[in-house]
Amino acid sequence: MSIQTSPREIIATLLPHLRVAAGYAHQIQTRINTLPAKEEGDNFFTAALTDADLSIQTLVEVALLGTFPHIRFYGEEYEQSRNTKYFRSIELGAQDDYLITLDPIDGTKFYLDGHDNYQIILSILNADEFEAVIAISPAQNCYYYALRGEGTYQGNLDVDLDGCTPLQINNPKPSILLGWGMADLKPALVDKYQVIDLENCYSPEQKFPNYNGIFANELIGWVTQRGKFIDSAALAFMAKEAGCLVTSFDGSPLPPLHTCQNHSYNGAIVAASATVHQDLLKACSTLSKLI
Repeated sequence: MSIQTSPREIIATLLPHLRVAAGYAHQIQTRINTLPAKEEGDNFFTAALTDADLSIQTLVEVALLGTFPHIRFYGEEYEQSRNTKYFRSIELGAQDDYLITLDPIDGTKFYLDGHDNYQIILSILNADEFEAVIAISPAQNCYYYALRGEGTYQGNLDVDLDGCTPLQINNPKPSILLGWGMADLKPALVDKYQVIDLENCYSPEQKFPNYNGIFANELIGWVTQRGKFIDSAALAFMAKEAGCLVTSFDGSPLPPLHTCQNHSYNGAIVAASATVHQDLLKACSTLSKLI
């Protein structure tokens, strides 16, 4: 991949295709067909799979192969894709040899249950860190994007990158979202926050927050056990660019991407303020085993 093509240029080029994908996802949501659950899913959220996951990934793959044919690409459904073999690699490369990743439907379970906070997440990764992320919310007609060192921006789906405005996280609700496997943190937090435990609190009938709720002031922080490059790690990068504090469970910086295994790192804390970050760190320290 030539370094002459910037991450911003890549996102701008792909945005029209992502709008088509968003329109498709929104249009068929009420008629969506489920597919057999993925065997490698850690839980019923990660195991969920639909026609939309496969179709959107195919659309993005076609756009990439037709526009950036030599780029590295890792899509969540790479094992079922007919196009994986046409990409140079699904792994991180050397510095400035970008890897594009895609979660075609982040929140597939939310999508199946008719909620509006699912999203399409496309990221551009360098050897050390994310260069850019764009997260589209089809049912909410909006998207967020972040560029490394340049902040996070938001806009309606019909607005191009230049028309987006800086994201401001102001007066978020005092709600903490605990990802799957993090339920043991709840007792240390319930005195100060509304704690939403993904593993035990989810209801198909009631809208449940996704990690992207921090961008809409619906959350003041969240904790994930595993930072997958295609989704939670990408959202953590966006949150950091928006001014949130983002660290490992012990308060140290997140590891360089090239040191990670299986397109993920171990856990992350995301907090909208220093006070919340300290509370989440303290809660994590009470666990005898974090991972």
